[in-house]
This record gives sequence, structure tokens and C-alpha cells, in this order.
Amino acid sequence: MSDERLSYDLRVDGATRHVADAWYFDSLLTVLREHLGVTGPKHGCGHGRCGACTVLVDGEPQCACLLLAATAADSEITTVAGLGAPDDALTDLQAAFVEHNAVQCGYCTPGFIVAAERFLEEHPGATEDDIRRHLYGNLCRCTGYTKIVDAIAAVAARRSAADG
Repeated sequence: MSDERLSYDLRVDGATRHVADAWYFDSLLTVLREHLGVTGPKHGCGHGRCGACTVLVDGEPQCACLLLAATAADSEITTVAGLGAPDDALTDLQAAFVEHNAVQCGYCTPGFIVAAERFLEEHPGATEDDIRRHLYGNLCRCTGYTKIVDAIAAVAARRSAADG
């Protein structure tokens, strides 16, 4: 194994950011948080089993703890911060989390919101059962999931009615 350090650019939340002097084995989560100061994705399990570090890589949900950062150099990376409205207002999904008290400690919230946003783009009329099945890989130790599912279901219903 090489102990070389790398420099590369990452496109994060619409901006190109330079990563200097990173280890070749650094995960995307490590680079985002420790090199670039992007703190939305959280370090939970480090094994891709909790979803706290979920980001979109080229539009697809990925556990940032499992992806080597250097391999994402040609990709578009979107964190929870990149989902926000242009005027820094909350998105409808973020507002629903607040409205439904789906945020307790908040540690898992960014991963849930990123995963749910992508899911709702593909399934605007998702049912509660659909939502529960899709969020299987995201863990919360505080809420018991009911309020999280309620928030996502409310947004799905509103979006479906608006599209209808």
C-alpha cells in the first residue's frame, strides 16, 4: 500500500472545492468533514449501516463513509446543505421535519432528509409503507421513526396533490 497523499477537486453542493494533502484511503465523509468543513453528513457507524452520512453522488444516495473520496472527484456531491432553497429557506421536507417534530437530537436528520428527498423525487405519491421500506438503511435512536415517516408522508401527499 502506498502512503502517498493526494490533491484533487470535489464538486460539493454546486461549488468546486480543492482537497489538498488527503490520504488516498480517506473516505468521502472524512474529506468532507475534516478537509472541507462540510458538517451536514454525520459520522455514525463507519460501516454504511446507519445512514447518518448519506449524501447524493451524481444524484444517487451513498454512504459517504464507504466511498473513497478520490473516486468522487468527477462527481456531483450533494449534502443536506445543497438541498436548501436558494434564499436559505427550509425546503418543504426540512420544514415538515420541524412541523412534525421529527427532529430530536438531530444527528440522523441530515441523512434522513437526503435519502427521503431523493426517494420523493422518484416516488412523489409514496405511501407510508413505501417510505418505511425505503428508509430501512437510516437509523434513529431517538424518535421511534413515526414522526419521521409522518413528515415524509405529509410532503409526499402535498407534492402528489400539487402534481395531480
